[in-house]
Order: sequence, then structure tokens, then C-alpha cells
Amino acid sequence: MSVQSENTTRRSGETMPPNVQTGKRSHRHWLGLGIALIVVAALLVSGIWLRVRARTTLNTETGQAALTAVSVVSPKQTAPTDEIVLPGNVQPFITSPIYSRTNGYLKKWYFDIGAHVKKGQLLAVIETPEVDQQLQQARSNLLTAQANLELASITKTRYQGLLKTNAVSQQDVDNAVGTYNANKAIVEADKAAVQQYSALVSFEKIYAPFAGVITARNTDIGDLINSGSTSNVKTDLFHIAKPETLRVYVNVPEEYSRGIKVGMTADLSLAEFPGRKFQGKVVRTADDINLTTRTLLIEIDVANPKGTLLTGSYAEVHLAIPTQASTFLIPVNTLLFRTEGLRVGVVKDGKVVLTQVTPGHDFGNEIEIVSGLKANDQVIINPPDSVLSGQAVQIAQATSPGDTK
Repeated sequence: MSVQSENTTRRSGETMPPNVQTGKRSHRHWLGLGIALIVVAALLVSGIWLRVRARTTLNTETGQAALTAVSVVSPKQTAPTDEIVLPGNVQPFITSPIYSRTNGYLKKWYFDIGAHVKKGQLLAVIETPEVDQQLQQARSNLLTAQANLELASITKTRYQGLLKTNAVSQQDVDNAVGTYNANKAIVEADKAAVQQYSALVSFEKIYAPFAGVITARNTDIGDLINSGSTSNVKTDLFHIAKPETLRVYVNVPEEYSRGIKVGMTADLSLAEFPGRKFQGKVVRTADDINLTTRTLLIEIDVANPKGTLLTGSYAEVHLAIPTQASTFLIPVNTLLFRTEGLRVGVVKDGKVVLTQVTPGHDFGNEIEIVSGLKANDQVIINPPDSVLSGQAVQIAQATSPGDTK
């Protein structure tokens, strides 16, 4: 039998030799062992990686938990103008007490409170019997003086004529001229006395000095009136005011004084006119800071043609004061008062930076910061006194500028 036929016979059913079968089983054994080792190694590596990852996560969480949690807020930039509200007293443009210029008794008054009067209108009449008597006496004295002057004039002329014929001496002429001059002076003095008492008598009638409203009447018929020019207790008969234009005087704090300019507008609000504002204009300032109150006195004029506003009212004056555009507002509970100065805690890259700030106006819950902050800074709210610059912190809550109120 040939070799080919033997091979054909083996493939058809004869078993292989023992050494060949043993080699195959050994190969399969090592292959399975390798796969098992690979699986075990993969499991070990996976377990170790999971443990390392869990430990890293735990360390990170533990580190974060150890950091101080803080809440921050961003500074709020102020508007170009800042409205301030100040108290003001509404006063008439012109107001005056009306006094008598002579002594006497009130005979009659013609206008009471609230009456609108015109300039030169008769308000009251005073009886002055003593002044009337003095005027009559002064006029009599004037007539006597004029008669004496006339006689002295005739005598002087006569003596001057006689002197030409040497009928009288020069001394007689000089005496006549001196008598004439003395009587002339007496006449001038008596004329002045008559004018004085005539003026006092004219003061019996009280006239309105300007058109306005009678705001007070402090006397009645029969009252004793003392002249306003004497040292006695004076009696102001009336008070008159001109309310067509009102003056409002306001004391502006020194820190706002630089923003006050003549010509700027101001709004007035009064309790008796809720929801309504009256516009006025700053017409003048004192240009001087009061040493006692540290304020600048300004005057605001308000048109009042219909008399809507009453003089003497209390008003709240709203003034728009220009401010620096670079200033910011932050809550007052962000401030740290240190020996080296005012500080705030700013969070940068997860660490605290103690920043020096310059305060401006204090608005109660908020304070203006003139310098030291930027718009994107994160300022710590209620920082602990022990906080240090460079300390690592984590932000628990960030508040937007509009949520600080």
C-alpha cells in the first residue's frame, strides 16, 4: 500500500498517535491559564483604580469641607446722579410786620387775616391826640416866629435907611440885623417842627407797603399802640406776605455742597399734596459753610401764582446731585475695621484678598466706596474677624448687586 493511501486511511477513522494528542491538550491548558491571568490582572487593576479614584474624591471632598464657606456680593455701581432729600421751610418772597410810627390808640382797622390788599391801600387808622396837640402848638409857634421875623425885617430896613443920614449908630443897625437873622432861624426851626408833627400825624394812617396777603392782625380797636421807633414794647399791627413767589431755604450737608450749582432744578413734595411735586430753581447760595452745622445754605424759588402752596409749610426738597461714575455701593456688613484702616475681603482664585477701600456717603444699609473696588470683584458678606489675606475659601452663595437690598 502506498503512503497516500495510508494518509487517506488515517483521515477516515484512524486515531492519532498519543504524543500528538498530548501536545494539543498542553497548548489549550496554557492558553486558558493566560486568559485567566489576564482577567485576574484586569480585575486587580480595575479595583485598584476604583480605590484610588474613591480616595482622591474623598480627599478632595474632605479638603473642600475643611475650607471656610463664604457668601459674596458684587459691588453695585452708582448712578451718575444721586438724589438727596432735605427738609425745607416754605417762606414768602417778601414778608413784613407792619408797625406804627406814632403813639396812640387804634381807631379802626379795615382788613383781617387772609385779605388780599394792594400797595398803598389803607389798613388801619390810629388816634393820636397828643401828636395832634403838638402839631397845633408847632403851627402857633411858627405863626409867632413869622410875625417876629416880619417886625425884625421892617426894623432892619428902617435902621439901614437911617444910617445913611447918620440918624442912628452902626451899633443900632447891627443889632437890628442880628435880631432879624435870629428870628429868621426861629422861623426855619418852627417850620421843621411843623413838618415833623405833620409827618407824625400822617402816620396815623397805616398803608400796605406792597401788594400781598394779610397773614396776621395783632391788634383791635382801642388798643394802645407804641411807636416802632421807640424803646418801648412795640406792637406789630399786621403781618403781610407776598406769596406769588416762594423762597425755600435748605441747609445742604458739606459733602454735597460741591454739587450745588445756581440754576439747577429742585422738586418739592409736601404731605398735603401726596404724589405731587412742585418744581423750583436754585437761585443763590451762601457760598459759605456754616461752622456750627457744617452745611451750605441755599435758596430755591418756587412759582406760586395761584397761591396753592401756603407760606410756612414744611417741604421735602429733592435735589439731584452729580456724583462720580466710578463709585460703588456695597452692604455695610462687608466692612472690616482693622488697625491699618478700612478693609473688605475680596475672593480671587479661591483665596481671600484684604483690599483697602475709601468710604463715601453712608446710606444706612449700604455705603458708598469711592476707591479700592472693581465692578467684577466678589466681596465677602459678614467676613469673620479672623479672616486673613491669602486664606483659601469656598463660595457658598453669590449675590447679584440688585439683590443686596
